[in-house]
Amino acid sequence: MIPKKNYLKHAQDVSLWIQDYFQNIEKLPVKSPLKPGDIYKQLPENAPIKGEAFEQILADVNKIILPGITHWQHPNFHAYFPANNSVESVLAEHITAAIGAQCMLWETSPAAAELEQKMMEWLRDAMGLPSHMEGVIQDTASSATLAALLTAREVKTNFKSNEEGVPNNLRIYCSAATHSSIDKAVAICGIGKKNIVKIPVDRNQAIIPEALEKAIIEDLSLGKIPCAVVATLGSTSTLAVDSLKDLSAICTKHDIWLHVDAAYAGSALLLPEYRWMIEGAESMDSFVFNPHKWIFMQFDCSAYFVKNAEALIKTFEILPEYLKTRTRGLVNDYRDWGIALGRRFRALKIWFVLRSYGIEGIQEVLRNQISFNDYFVAQIKERNKFEVTYPPFLNMTCIRLKPKEKESLASVNKRNELLINAINDAGNIYLTQTKVNGVFMIRVVLGQTYLEKHQVDLALNELHGYF
Repeated sequence: MIPKKNYLKHAQDVSLWIQDYFQNIEKLPVKSPLKPGDIYKQLPENAPIKGEAFEQILADVNKIILPGITHWQHPNFHAYFPANNSVESVLAEHITAAIGAQCMLWETSPAAAELEQKMMEWLRDAMGLPSHMEGVIQDTASSATLAALLTAREVKTNFKSNEEGVPNNLRIYCSAATHSSIDKAVAICGIGKKNIVKIPVDRNQAIIPEALEKAIIEDLSLGKIPCAVVATLGSTSTLAVDSLKDLSAICTKHDIWLHVDAAYAGSALLLPEYRWMIEGAESMDSFVFNPHKWIFMQFDCSAYFVKNAEALIKTFEILPEYLKTRTRGLVNDYRDWGIALGRRFRALKIWFVLRSYGIEGIQEVLRNQISFNDYFVAQIKERNKFEVTYPPFLNMTCIRLKPKEKESLASVNKRNELLINAINDAGNIYLTQTKVNGVFMIRVVLGQTYLEKHQVDLALNELHGYF
């Protein structure tokens, strides 16, 4: 039996720790300053034989663990894309962890299955996605993309690949700006990386539709089988947006599965002024975005939508005797909607966040951060030490130090690399870089849940503080 008195005290201690963490996180260095092995060397050689006091364990969290954390919830975290949480999401995860449900089937947790179905409908409708699409929560966009390509593979081979093996002439089309998870998914699903066709992009890093169709026609003439096109709404390096309208027309014409990776920028569809990104969405076959990136829903939580749920289920379903239930066919058994059999109760945090903020509350935060980015860009241009390398979009901007007269690309790249390393080593803000067409750039993403203007000013001052 759980010792109730101690449990309640420990729970209170943890809650107070979390409250203190949120309130004082800005005082911590964003990026851990430790060196490889620093944490490992502090840990005992073997597990304890006897149990230790909870107070000591929590003390060691502060002493050993916290110094080795890069704080993704820090308001000065401007690196990668965020993996944001919120107080509401954290509280929901408390309850989820306490319930500890394994939500593979409707019968193993009816509330989890039905709440997930409804939350996917709420998100779909709030974002303006086609009403015929059905959704399921995956852990990450990488898993969702793999599910999409596996389903596309089965549809194109008339569901023979799972039984007979994968033909060696299926082709997947995407751009060089597409996320690396596409390459990984193509390898895992047996199509093979040699069958990825990287389509040329325009000056803004978006797929050139004419180049895509040309590649498809050439492959058809060589006996290849066009299987899927992966479109990107918001590439990782520059937030490039492919023309969904043009790509969907090409895919419809040639009967090719169209998967849309909107992992980060998809959240902006909650703003009607950004719905132009999904013009042509009626024809797409699958779509993924990550609520855990920009709308405060605690990693991991990836929303995956499909036009044909039956094809998805047919790709993944397997029914041993021990998984048979009387409700099969009457409900959504989400273990058939993806790779994993075991599933967490992820829908609860979506429910908490959407009800706590409301769509209008989320929209306000997103618009504020977009306006912060506009302010950031204006300040960058006014101070005149950096140049904006790609058109700023949403809440992200790519910049680099301006080249000196007759300075080589290698030299200006090195100066920018040294600058970002110095900034990150200082620990006041955290930035990451990218490289496109050989140009080293600093990415600045202003997307942390509780970001305020003074933290944007700090980022500007840190960037300009080395001159």
